[in-house]
Amino acid sequence: MNKNLFTYSLIFLILISLFGFNFFLNLIGNLLLLIFLIPLLILAVLLISFNSLKSKVNTCNQCGTVTLGINNTCMNCGADLENTNSKSSEILKKPSETTIEVKAEEIK
Repeated sequence: MNKNLFTYSLIFLILISLFGFNFFLNLIGNLLLLIFLIPLLILAVLLISFNSLKSKVNTCNQCGTVTLGINNTCMNCGADLENTNSKSSEILKKPSETTIEVKAEEIK
C-alpha cells in the first residue's frame, strides 16, 4: 500500500512540475463546467423538441381524438380535421359578428 501511495505521489509531483499547477486547476474547472452544462443542454433540446411536437398535434372537435399533423381525417370518427379547424379560426377572426344567446332564469 505504501509503495502505491509513494508511486502515485511521485508521478503527481512530476506532472505538476512539468505542466504546472495552473493546468490542473483549469482542467478540473473545465470538467466541472461540462458536468453542469451538459444537463442544461439536454434540457434545452428536450424543451425545443416538445414544443415542436406540440405544434403538430391536432384535436378533433367532434370526438376529441388527438392525432399528429400528418392525418387530414380523424382516425375514430372520420371527420375532416382541416375543415373543423378552419371553421373555428374563422369564428375567432370575426368576434363582433357572432352573437351569444343568454337565457335568463329567475332565482327563487
